[in-house]
Amino acid sequence: MAALDGTHVWIGAETGILKGVNLAKKSGVNYADLTELSKDQEITVINWAEQGEDKILTGLRNGLVRTFDANAGVYLKDKDCSGGEGIFRGLAANDNAIITCVESGLLKVWKDEPEECTEIEVGANISKMRQNFNEPHQVATGGKENDLKVWDLNDPTEPIFKAKNVRNDFLDLRVPVWVTDMQFLPESDKIVTCTGHHKVRLYDPSTPRRRPVLDVEFDEYPIMSLSALSDGNSVIVGNSHGYMGRIDLRKGLVRRVYRGFAGSIRSLQCHPTLPVVASCGLDRFLRIHDTVTGKLQTKVYLKSRLNCLLFSSADFREQGNSTEEHFEKGKHKSSDDQKPGDEEAEELWRSMEVIDESAAPSKHKSPSSKTDKKPSKRRKTGKK
Repeated sequence: MAALDGTHVWIGAETGILKGVNLAKKSGVNYADLTELSKDQEITVINWAEQGEDKILTGLRNGLVRTFDANAGVYLKDKDCSGGEGIFRGLAANDNAIITCVESGLLKVWKDEPEECTEIEVGANISKMRQNFNEPHQVATGGKENDLKVWDLNDPTEPIFKAKNVRNDFLDLRVPVWVTDMQFLPESDKIVTCTGHHKVRLYDPSTPRRRPVLDVEFDEYPIMSLSALSDGNSVIVGNSHGYMGRIDLRKGLVRRVYRGFAGSIRSLQCHPTLPVVASCGLDRFLRIHDTVTGKLQTKVYLKSRLNCLLFSSADFREQGNSTEEHFEKGKHKSSDDQKPGDEEAEELWRSMEVIDESAAPSKHKSPSSKTDKKPSKRRKTGKK
C-alpha cells in the first residue's frame, strides 16, 4: 500500500533528498533536513525494507544505510554499512538483514550481531546488484569486465551461476564485458541483463548453456537501467542519451520507443500491476509512460538530479481519473462552450460574398495573343 499522504513514487536525489511524489496531484514532498545536506549524503540506491511497503532503505554515498518510515514520513534509524571502496551498487533486505554491495566488489550481509555478518568478494568494478524476489536469498551481480553471477547467500562459497561471454565478433575479436543492470524475471529462473555496449541479453540458468539465449541490440548508447513487465515477456530499457524502449523477449524485437526525455535515464521501474513505467534521470523529471501505447501520462519536475526510484503498488489512477478526464475534455471544446464573440465572427464570415476565381480574367496572356500582335515598324535610318 502507499503512504498515508498518497505517495506513489519514492525517489532518491543527488542532493541527498528523499522525494515522495503523488501522481494524482502531480506534486512532490522533500523528506530531509535541507540545512544539513552535503555531497556525502547523495542517495545512490533505494529499496523496500520489508515484503510490505511500509519502510524504505536508502544507501548514501558516505556508507550509511537509512531506514525511512513511509507512513509516518520520518527516518527511523541509520546504520553504518561502510566497507570496501566506491559507492553502493545494490541494496536489499532479507530476514531482518541488510544486503549491500559496493563498487569494489564487497558484498556483505549485515545482521544485528557483528559475528553473524557475511562477506563475499564478487569481483571488482561492480555496476549493479539485484535481489531475486522469487528467492530472496539469491542475488545477481555484474559490472565492467565482470560478467553476470548469481549467488546463494546461504552458501556463498561459489556462485550458483556464472555467465560465459558471447562468442568473438566477425573480426574474431573478443567482445568486451560491461553489465550495467539486471533483473530476475517474475515466476521464472531466467535473468535479463543490459550492457554498456547497448545490448540486452537473456540467460536461462536452468539449462546447461551459460551463454545468453537471446542477444538484442538497442540504439547505440550505454543502457543504464531496465525493468521487466509483470508478464515477464517484455522488458523496458533506458540509456544514457534519454532513449527508452520496450523489447519483446520472445521475439527479440524492439516493440516500442518512448519519447519526451532530455537527459540520461538513471532509473526506471514498471508498476507491479498497471501497464505503466516510471523513469527518472539527469533532466530532473519524473515521467510516467503507458507501456502499451507509449503515451506520456504524467511528468513532474523535481528540481534535483535524480538517481533511483521505487514505484508503489498502489493504483494511482483511482485518484487521477477526474483530472485526466478534465484534461481530455479541455482539448476538444463543444459548441456550448463557445464565447459570444465567436458566434458573431462566424455570422460575419457567412455573410461575405464568395468570389469565383474561375470567372476572373487570366493574368497570363494566351499564346495566340502573341501571334495576333502586329509587328512594330522599324524606323529606317540612312546616311545622306
